[in-house]
Amino acid sequence: MTRSGSGGRAENHHEHRDVTGGWLRPSVFGAMDGLVSNFALIAGVAGGTSNTRVIALAGVAGLAAGAFSMAGGEFVSVASQRELALAEIAVERREIERHPKEEERELAESYEQRGVDPGLAAEVARQISRNPDEALKVHARAEFGVEPGDLPSPRLAAVSSFFSFAVGAILPLVPYLVGVSSLWVSAVISCLALFGAGALVSRVTARNWWYSGLRQLMVGAVAAALTFGLGSLIGGNGL
Repeated sequence: MTRSGSGGRAENHHEHRDVTGGWLRPSVFGAMDGLVSNFALIAGVAGGTSNTRVIALAGVAGLAAGAFSMAGGEFVSVASQRELALAEIAVERREIERHPKEEERELAESYEQRGVDPGLAAEVARQISRNPDEALKVHARAEFGVEPGDLPSPRLAAVSSFFSFAVGAILPLVPYLVGVSSLWVSAVISCLALFGAGALVSRVTARNWWYSGLRQLMVGAVAAALTFGLGSLIGGNGL
């Protein structure tokens, strides 16, 4: 809520968290994916063999492969999304240059559809259209929901995904790297990290911390249990 202060400037009585940043989704998804996938991988290999060197090697390979895969996938995905947005922005820019009056009417109609009186909508569209750059921003937001000057960065998404996946994936691997041979140690660390990561995510969502933590713990535990069972089945049959 805002209101005009004594100096004529609007007073801001609340703040919103940034929900458009390119770092949040790949970072959160990368850490969760790294933790769950490598915990499940280590559990699966541990179910089939007691050789700690093999288990550690599988964990290291899973960390490296997953981190590079996440980074590459995020880079290509975000780059493609950005290129598509830039292409549509270029189309809109050409339309504004070639058919300014038609674009102005289109903008006025969009305001009318939101409940603005026709006369006021036409005047607002006319004033906005006097500045082609500002008109482009308004058209882009209204027609395909992007901000021309604030498109997501492929590099930021890739780097965020790489490091967040690596941080998550190394946690269940740490016991084996320091010489611990029991899967239970890795399982305890992983379960605590899963709950903590889920609880941390609740800080940027509307969920309770315990619900978010338990949900993430259940997802990781089920994935690890199923993979452990599969590893035990295959290892027990000598495959």
